[in-house]
Amino acid sequence: MSTRSFSAEEVAKHNKASDCWVVVKGKVYDVTKFLEEHPGGKKILLNASGADATAKFDQYHGSDVLERYANLCIGNLAVEGVKKVKKPKPAATADVSSQQENWFGEILPHADPAWYQGLTSRYYNESHKRFRAAVRDFVDQEIMPYVHEWDELRQIPRDLYKKAADKGILQGVVGAPWPSQFSPSGPAGDIKPEEYDYFHELILLDELCRCGSGGVVWALIEGLAIGLPPVLNFATEAVKERVCRSTLSGEKIICLCITEPGAGSDVANLQTRAQLTEDGKHYIVNGEKKWITNGVFADYFTVAVRTGSTSSGMNGISMLLIDRNMPGVKTRQMKCTGVWPSGTAYITFEDVKVPRENLIGRENQGFKVIMHNFNHERWAFVAQANRLARVCVEESIKWAMKRRTFGKTLSEHGVIRNKLGHMIRQVESTHAWLESLTLQMCDLPHAEQSIKLAGPIALLKAQSSQTLDFCAKEAAQIFGGLAYTRGGQGEKVERVLREVKAYAIPAGSEEIMLDLGVKQALRRAKL
Repeated sequence: MSTRSFSAEEVAKHNKASDCWVVVKGKVYDVTKFLEEHPGGKKILLNASGADATAKFDQYHGSDVLERYANLCIGNLAVEGVKKVKKPKPAATADVSSQQENWFGEILPHADPAWYQGLTSRYYNESHKRFRAAVRDFVDQEIMPYVHEWDELRQIPRDLYKKAADKGILQGVVGAPWPSQFSPSGPAGDIKPEEYDYFHELILLDELCRCGSGGVVWALIEGLAIGLPPVLNFATEAVKERVCRSTLSGEKIICLCITEPGAGSDVANLQTRAQLTEDGKHYIVNGEKKWITNGVFADYFTVAVRTGSTSSGMNGISMLLIDRNMPGVKTRQMKCTGVWPSGTAYITFEDVKVPRENLIGRENQGFKVIMHNFNHERWAFVAQANRLARVCVEESIKWAMKRRTFGKTLSEHGVIRNKLGHMIRQVESTHAWLESLTLQMCDLPHAEQSIKLAGPIALLKAQSSQTLDFCAKEAAQIFGGLAYTRGGQGEKVERVLREVKAYAIPAGSEEIMLDLGVKQALRRAKL
């Protein structure tokens, strides 16, 4: 970018189609060759030629547009005849400035969790702050600039997995403790592996979802987060060594295959069958799996199969590790409403021959393997959904302070403030409950978590997806037509609105979660 300076008088001379300059946010842009490419037509630029177009630019564009067309910048607008006088700060202002020294990320209220914005919290220590800074830097550098492009392409670049693994980010989504045995690196931010806890993972999920795309986040982490724990906790050492090391390094991708065309939340009713061969050395797998996240590009499939009789229910389910290169494995991408880059797949297994050594856990006890990670999976959904709801809050506040209607900004209209108020109260209350349950996950043994936390986490999952639904809809109303258009200033809101049901249905629908939460409470009340 050029460091030349131009006076306002000099800029004013470049005011015709053959020589067109505009000023935006103090920088001078030569848009002569861009006139015909401008999405809004060349007249808009010509009407602003030779002058400061910042106000008009802000009305129609976000700052990301300036980054995208930085090559058009030829210098800065010179500030002439203005002598800057440094004034002492009033006491109140100085106090605010001092407080903001402890702030992290967006200074905009409610754009980040409360502990980012100068408020104290006993949940987090210095290791969490270092981890937070490292993850945010990674997201800002490696993800944020490319989200819209990847969403439209319906995929993320394969090397992103390796980058995330090398930074000590990818491995963090399989839960605590840190998987040191198979991980190529320790946690980001120079965190000691033994320090890593569920608050670090909460930070990781929260920061990733700042990008405003559940699809990009799922493409990067979801298959690993739900597909690897069964292998990590129940597979043979030989399978662990082969699968865990390659997936945690970002070289291979794994996914979890449970849902079928005829069995979703009713896991005990799944029908994909694995028949043991007469010599007892292999299983022959036949069946279909549907809505499988990362299934399109996965190298490994952690598959729930029926090894018992049709009537055996949950007592006849086993888990198998299936490789993509095994003959008979076919995948195709499904056309879903949202989470486009996540590689949601329809998978068929036709006479797939699987070595018995690929059995994960014991035969006919696969339901226990599935249930072992359900709380963690649902908790992670809560963290993701609530940050996406917070993204809607952040984008709406920014837009409401900028957009003018009937002579004043949207934020000056009481009806808009009312919408924002309801959005904020739901996001902040959900996050508070999330942090409370995260503490219990850190402190309680896993067996005790299954008893005490299954109900509350189920209720919180329903709370988070309904909060996301509310915030996405209200944000769309605040943005108007911009939230109905892919790309542009309403990009994040439009995308999140499409992705709401991806959080309300998978890992247990809202209806089932609410029922489970109450059943668990009533069961404990009778003890």
